[in-house]
Amino acid sequence: MLASLISGLASGEMIAAARRARSAAVVYALAALAALCGLGFLVGAAYVWAAGRYGPMAACLGFGIGFLVIAALLLLIHQLSAGARTRRRAQRRNADMKAIGIAAALAVLPTLLKGKGGLGTILGPAIALAAYAIYRENMKPDADDPDAGEAK
Repeated sequence: MLASLISGLASGEMIAAARRARSAAVVYALAALAALCGLGFLVGAAYVWAAGRYGPMAACLGFGIGFLVIAALLLLIHQLSAGARTRRRAQRRNADMKAIGIAAALAVLPTLLKGKGGLGTILGPAIALAAYAIYRENMKPDADDPDAGEAK
């Protein structure tokens, strides 16, 4: 009885949330379309003004070159920021994997403690990981490694 009531409430909320999201998407799409039309008329007005002042050929060349420069700047900025985006994604992925690993370890911990090995089942791999971490920290860098002389 209680489960069916909760599931009905959850599904009703989900349907209402989907309707709200759909109507918001339609409104935002119409607003974006109106904004693009307004921007187009502003560009047209600027062209008419420039054509009246400098002539139609000079206005066409100026607008064409201006839009090509804007496009090149946008592509350049996108390429320059791609490395930072990749690093952020990698850091987020590492943090997520670490959180999943910790959650899985905490979920299995009570079962491991109740088993035959008990505490030894947990301490063995933990000591091995600590020893490996100490080994990696104290290992001398390779002469072939180009990053060997740099501080991390």
